[in-house]
Amino acid sequence: MSTNTTASPTGTEATEPYTVDLAPGVRAFVQPDGGWCLNNAGIIGSGGRTALIDTAATERRARLLRDTATAHGAAPPTTVVNTHHHGDHTYGNCVFPEATIIGHTGCREETLAVGFQLHGQWPWVDYGDIAITPAFVTYADSLTLHVGDIEARLIHPGPAHTIGDTVVHLPEQGIVFTGDLVFNGGTPFIPMGSLAGSLRALELLRGLDAETVVPGHGPVTDPGVYDVLERYFRWLQDLAATEHAAGRTPLEAARRADLGEFAQLHESERLVGNLHRAYAELDGLPLGAQLDLPLVLGDMRTMNGGQPLVCHA
Repeated sequence: MSTNTTASPTGTEATEPYTVDLAPGVRAFVQPDGGWCLNNAGIIGSGGRTALIDTAATERRARLLRDTATAHGAAPPTTVVNTHHHGDHTYGNCVFPEATIIGHTGCREETLAVGFQLHGQWPWVDYGDIAITPAFVTYADSLTLHVGDIEARLIHPGPAHTIGDTVVHLPEQGIVFTGDLVFNGGTPFIPMGSLAGSLRALELLRGLDAETVVPGHGPVTDPGVYDVLERYFRWLQDLAATEHAAGRTPLEAARRADLGEFAQLHESERLVGNLHRAYAELDGLPLGAQLDLPLVLGDMRTMNGGQPLVCHA
């Protein structure tokens, strides 16, 4: 697996993307440091065809992804798979007008429902000329995509990071693109999905037996990352059960929590959002049931020292 750095346009140099060659015809487009709105994407090229897995949060970054995908005469992408609806993975869809956008049914529904969600959270970011472009091919449980001679299996794990997640598994190459089921080096984020579902999704990912794991955020890694995530989710379950039984709010619980080994993860303010989801499940709400998002985001800002969440997009 070799790393090639792309040419960087003017911008915040510390967060400019680079590519990682994973297998013949398969690359990861990695956006450091993997924090808020700095997601990863995938590029698959074979048989004169090109497909992408996710796009980016801004027009500039999506165009850089396009330039990277079409470098050295490669065909423009005719397929884009969205791993879920969040704007850092879908805003850039509009930069690929010739592409068929594919996603889970829940991904399409949520993309339309939330609209310009990133604009509302980070209004100062220069997103460029963005048009909300949802998936126009959807699936329910699984779908197989062929890009030349590369087979990509799309799998819905159930509510986990969101209600409309997609895992993209390349069985012959031993590669899995997890979307935001996996954050490598960052705190997981499940207020729009499920804690119990996230644990089930990890079992699904383990069962794929892929040696190379491309997370939604953070460096390309290996299946060892699943163990870290499982420990976090088990710890979160125990914390939520104790604090919920004591009658404390998610914010009170988060303020009292000893992060232990998880203190090293970025975006620790996500803990309170994750506790809101864990509390909802303890209260018997359906997996993926909608939370009071302004309250969740407000508590996260409080946990961030009263400052806006940091976005480098």
